[in-house]
Amino acid sequence: MLTQTTSRVLEPSDLDAALAVLDREPVANAFVASRVHIAGLDPWRLGGEMWGWYEDGMLTSLCYAGANLVPICATPRAVRAFADRARRAGRRCSSIVGPAEATAQLWRLLEPSWGPAREVRSHQPLMVTDHLPADIPPDPYVRRIRKDEMDTIMPACVAMFTEEVGISPMAGDGGLLYQARVAELVGAGRSFARLGPDGKVVFKAEIGAATDRACQIQGVWVAPEYRGRGIAAPGMAAVLRYALADVAPVASLYVNDFNTAARRTYKRVGFREVGAFMSVLF
Repeated sequence: MLTQTTSRVLEPSDLDAALAVLDREPVANAFVASRVHIAGLDPWRLGGEMWGWYEDGMLTSLCYAGANLVPICATPRAVRAFADRARRAGRRCSSIVGPAEATAQLWRLLEPSWGPAREVRSHQPLMVTDHLPADIPPDPYVRRIRKDEMDTIMPACVAMFTEEVGISPMAGDGGLLYQARVAELVGAGRSFARLGPDGKVVFKAEIGAATDRACQIQGVWVAPEYRGRGIAAPGMAAVLRYALADVAPVASLYVNDFNTAARRTYKRVGFREVGAFMSVLF
């Protein structure tokens, strides 16, 4: 038992304690919690290390250090310890993302050695809902994408990612990791789309992170030529119907504060703001 304030890399035997921390904020922590529920704390299976912060021998804060650096239930003292560890290790992640307050503090501490960032999105509203909208019928043409439709969904996924993040997911490794992630969601039945008469994607979204307490909708995209036609809200209502019926009792998402059209759509289908995330992109 640790008896002092300290941080360390967690081991598989720490799983129950880590899950207890993650369960304190099931919506905000859905992304990391979903990975831990599947992979445990083994770094190879998890895709990164899980750092723990202890006070008086009790695990109180976490930080996932993989492709993303994610502070979890992180107190100011824990953030300082995680920043020290990240600074010593050097930057290996493509982004820092998490609850806005802790992420902002973490970035202030890391920016002198890790900066400059390619982009900082300091306020991304975190939104949730636990019910379907009463006045927006789900789009009946939005359905699950089948495993044999990867060639259909991939161009839309690449277009969405490039538009949202500012770089193509096909760079670097030729898109192998990104294609594997898309295939994983398709295989799990959590990729949804409406196809147009030409067989191309008109609307799409995925249910990404998922636990038995909350899930996160991501990758929402409408083809440019169909924007402004009222497709997004019924499409979101359809994905939300699947999410609440098949995945978790609460659905969440986070959105850039400058994306007023998307925020308006999400509010129309019943999402409400409960907090904010922040993303630092490299």
